[in-house]
Amino acid sequence: MSGRIERRFAALAEDGRAGLVTFTMMGDPDIETSFAILEGLADAGADVIEIGSPFTDPMADGPVIQRAGQRALRAGITLSKTLDLVRRFRARDDETPLVLMGYYNPIYIYGVERFLNDALEAGLDGMIVVDLPPEEDDELCRPALDAGLSFIRLAAPTTDEARLPAVLTNTSGFVYYISITGITGAAGATAAATQQAVERLRRHTALPIAVGFGIKTPDQAAEVARVADAAVVGSALVTAIEEGLNADGEATPACRDNALALVRALGEGVRAARREAAS
Repeated sequence: MSGRIERRFAALAEDGRAGLVTFTMMGDPDIETSFAILEGLADAGADVIEIGSPFTDPMADGPVIQRAGQRALRAGITLSKTLDLVRRFRARDDETPLVLMGYYNPIYIYGVERFLNDALEAGLDGMIVVDLPPEEDDELCRPALDAGLSFIRLAAPTTDEARLPAVLTNTSGFVYYISITGITGAAGATAAATQQAVERLRRHTALPIAVGFGIKTPDQAAEVARVADAAVVGSALVTAIEEGLNADGEATPACRDNALALVRALGEGVRAARREAAS
C-alpha cells in the first residue's frame, strides 16, 4: 500500500524529523466550525489529521473528548456528514492524510461495504477503530485493507510480547502507541518510558510509530518527537476549542483561533526537536 500516509511519513523521514498528528472531533462545536478548524490544521503544522466520529458510548475517551462528542451529536453530525467534510477538505488539500478515529457501531449501522466505498471516494486514508481487537479482523480490518484503506492499530504499555504480534499483523499506515493506561486526556508517560516502548516496538515492526495520550505542550511534543516518528495530540486541542465557546456553549472565532495557535506551537516544538538533537 502506498498512499498519503506512507508518502507523508517517507517525506518526514527524508526531512529528518518527526511529524505532528492532530485530533479534532467532527461536528464540534458545530459542523461549520469543525470544518473551519479542519481546513486550517495542515497550514498550522499538522502532518497527519485524525478526525473523530462521535459515538454515544465512547468507552476509550476521557471527559474532554466525551463532551466534544456530545456537542457534535447535538449539532447533528453523522458518519455520512463526516465523509461530506472529508470531501470538502479534499477539494482544497489532496496531500494531507486523514484518518477516521471512532467506534465500530456507527460503521456497522452504515454498512461496512458501503462505508468503505464512500470513505475511499471521499478521500479518507485510514481508520482507527478502538473497539475492534485483532480477533475481529474479519469484521472491518481485512475488508478495509483489501479496499486500500489503512487500518491503524493501538498498542499500549499492557501489550506484552505475546500479544504484540497479533496487534501488528494487519496493521498498516503507522502504529499508534498509547503511552499510558487509561482514557484519553490523562497524564503522559515519562520520556524514558516512552523511549523504551518505542525501541521495543521497533524490534517488531518497520511501520512508523506515533505516540499519543497526555501530550499537551510543545515541550512534551518535542520530547516524543526525539524518539518516535510522530507525536499525537488530541485532548489538548479539543480543550482549546472548548475554551473558545461562549457562555451559552456556542462557537466563537476563538474556537478556531485557539486550536490553530496551539497546533502552530506544537508543530514548532516537534520540528525543533530533531534540530536540537543534531546541533
